[in-house]
Parts: sequence; C-alpha cells; structure tokens
Amino acid sequence: MPALPDLSGRQSLFLTAFATAIATTSVILSYQALRREHKTEKLKKQVGEDVEEWERSRAGSGLGSPDERVEQLVGGKREKEWRKGEFDESLIREQLTRNYNFLGEESMEKVRHSYVVVVGCGGVGSWCALMLLRSGVGRILLIDFDLTTLSSLNRHASATLEDVGTPKVIAVQKYLKKIAPWAQIDVHIGLWRKGEGEQWLEGADWVVDAIDNIETKAELLTHCHQAGIKVFSSMGSGAKRDPTRVQIADISATYEDPLARSVRRRLRINGVASGIPVVYSTETPSDVKLLPLPEEEFAKGSVRELQAFDDFRVRIMPVLGPLPAIFGLNIATYILLSLAEKPLTDYLEIKNRRKVYQSLERDLAKRETRFRGEILQVKLPVTYDDIGFVFDELYHGRNSFNPREVLQKANVIRWDRNKELAEDNMVVMNNKDVERHVKECLEGGKSVEEVWKKEDVEFVKRKSEEARKTMAWRRG
Repeated sequence: MPALPDLSGRQSLFLTAFATAIATTSVILSYQALRREHKTEKLKKQVGEDVEEWERSRAGSGLGSPDERVEQLVGGKREKEWRKGEFDESLIREQLTRNYNFLGEESMEKVRHSYVVVVGCGGVGSWCALMLLRSGVGRILLIDFDLTTLSSLNRHASATLEDVGTPKVIAVQKYLKKIAPWAQIDVHIGLWRKGEGEQWLEGADWVVDAIDNIETKAELLTHCHQAGIKVFSSMGSGAKRDPTRVQIADISATYEDPLARSVRRRLRINGVASGIPVVYSTETPSDVKLLPLPEEEFAKGSVRELQAFDDFRVRIMPVLGPLPAIFGLNIATYILLSLAEKPLTDYLEIKNRRKVYQSLERDLAKRETRFRGEILQVKLPVTYDDIGFVFDELYHGRNSFNPREVLQKANVIRWDRNKELAEDNMVVMNNKDVERHVKECLEGGKSVEEVWKKEDVEFVKRKSEEARKTMAWRRG
C-alpha cells in the first residue's frame, strides 16, 4: 500500500475543520429527527385523546365517528339501535322545529308519544308512514305481505333498486330509520286477516288502511269501528290523474269511486254505515282500465290459482305515481292533526253541494214544465245527483260557452229540444244565455247550430259523448 503523502499544517487544519462540521451537522440532524419523532408521538397521543373526548361528547347524540359513518355507508357495519331516551333530545327538537312552531309544545308532545299502525305499505301507505315519521310520530308498526318489485318504484316513497325482491315493510323500515333513528319502527311481514291480525292493532292511536283487497279492507274497517279504534281508509287512487279531485270525507259521503262503493256495501252488511274518514277522488272513471291478462296466463289453468293470495286481483290497475302519494299525504295530515288534538273538522265535502244541486234541479223543473206546456210541475227523469254530475264533473261549474267562465249564478238546461232530458243532453249557462236558449231553441224551434257558435256546439257535443261513456260505465 502506498504511503500517504505528508500533509502541510494548512491542509491538516482544513480537514480537521471539515470533519468537525460533518460531525456537528450529524448531531444537529439526529437531534431534529428525535425532536420530530417526539412531537409526532405527542401529537398522536393528543389527537387520540381529543378523538376519544369528541366521541364521549357525542355519545347519545346520534352522530357516529367518521370511521363509523364510512362503515355504515359502505354497509360494513349495522346501524346502531337507539333505545328510548338515548338520542340527543336537542337534535330531535331541531329536526322537528317547524312542527313545534306550527303545532306547539303540548300538541307535539302528544304526537311524539303516539302509536300508528299502517296496514299496506305500497304507494299510499309508504308515503303516509314517511310523513308521519317526519312529523314526529314516535312509534309506527308497518304491516304488509308483499315484495318490492321494479314496477313499485314509480310510486313508492322509499324503495330503491336495491330493495327489489325484498319485503316492502323492510324497505320502508330501513329508509325511515335513516331519517329518525330515535323512533320505534316495527314491521310485520304478513297479510292482515280477520281472526289473526287483531292483536297487531292493540294500543294503536290510529290505524291506516291502505289495503287493495276489498274483503280484507272491509274486515279491517269493521273490526276497528266495532273495537273503537280510530281508523282512516284509502280508497282507489289507481287510474286517476286529477289531483284537484282528491278529498277527505266520511265513507258514507263518497261517490264516483268504485272501490268506495264496494266497501260501503260490505260495511253496511257488517252494520257499519258511517263514522270512518277516507281519502278518495271524485274524478269520474277515464278510459284507463285494468290491464288485460295475457292469453298465455289463462292457458296455464284457473286464473284464480295464479293469485298470491285468495281474493287478490291478478290484473294490474295503471297508476300515475303522484296520485297515491297525494292520497298518503292526505291521510298523514289528517292523522297528525288528530294526534295533536287539532282535528281537521271543517274539511270540504263535495257532497255538501247538495243544496246547490237542488237549486239547479228546481230551476230546471220549472223550465221543463213550461217547455212541456204542463200546469203542474213535472217530475224530472234526472236526479239532483245527475245534475251535480253535469254541473261539477262535466262542465266543472263553468259556462258551456266561451270563455267558459266560472258562473256566480248558474243554470242547468236542456240542450236539444228533440232529445230526452238526460245527463248527455244538459248544459250549463248564465241567465242571459238561458233566456236566449229558451226563446230561440226550446220555444222558437231553432236548432242549436242555428243559434250558437260552431265551436260551442262542438264543445257540447264532446262533453255529451263523455257523459254517455260515464253513464254506460255506471250501468256496468
């Protein structure tokens, strides 16, 4: 090995200084690294203590930690079951603050301690349950035997694609628990039947009937009425499209609703004539009917054997999604106000227009007596209900002629003097037009085409055809 050259004093000094600098730098870097490590550990400890303190402060509030929320969202952890009184009361009150403002402290206390049973969790029942829960009802029992299908999604309040194939009550329960985890939401997967389901209704402040089947519906309503259980029933929302015709009435005051008519008949047989509030539509039947059953289904054997349960229809009633929701919201509103002891007692029943129809009937009878040349007032071949159909349902309380304004003083009068007086041969007019029509058409012998504008004559013609379709449907 070759010998190192002799270093001068100057070079030695330089190397010594360089080595010292490296050593010093190493010491400083090591110190800084140790200091960072110490601070990191301290910070981790502090963060851990802060998180623990934060979680302790949220205990009972209903708000999980970030990790818990992530696990819940990805389905890795089951939602916490909250026992009564565990959830932060201040959060509940904040969520219900608008209801507290509207109903008041005392009424909301009654609502929050109430118990409602919803029988039928389809389009109507799911929306009713949803809004009762959002309004503060503390306990709900959901009863239904049916499964969620793809076709349910056009009208169901909470079901998603993930729920298809699962019981409707489970789909509703899962959704409602995300909204109000403090509420008690129970389910029963099954069909309410007389002799089996009465125990499910015990202790209920209200029962919601959202069942499709007529016989089961009548049995549930009869039991509730006889047992003194408050019950609200939904009539038919299928094949309806006019939301302005949806209203609340006593079961005895409903009309133009085939389901209500059938239920009324069965209730009368059971000794129940009235006393059950319902939501229904006064809309007259349209061209939308039950969808036909495919021929191949008939070929499989007895059609009734294809049903999931006895007496349940196999054919499908077309439904416009918003209408069942409107029915359900009507029910929820009525029950909510009742629970709050601020009942909706002054709701408008179209049946109360009887006096209006009777007045129209008297005036029509006088004109018909004059038209026929009789001395004594003639008996009309139409009733005031028929007149009410023409006035409200056919012409919507408006003049039959342009601009079709709402009339302050209306008259129903024979249209064609050569035809029998019937629903399809009556129109609505103001006083001035009535005088002209009587003078020129009924007494003067002129045709309606000679007296009235072509567009008005065509409009009446269309309405008359609509009336004939309704008359044919009513006769079965």
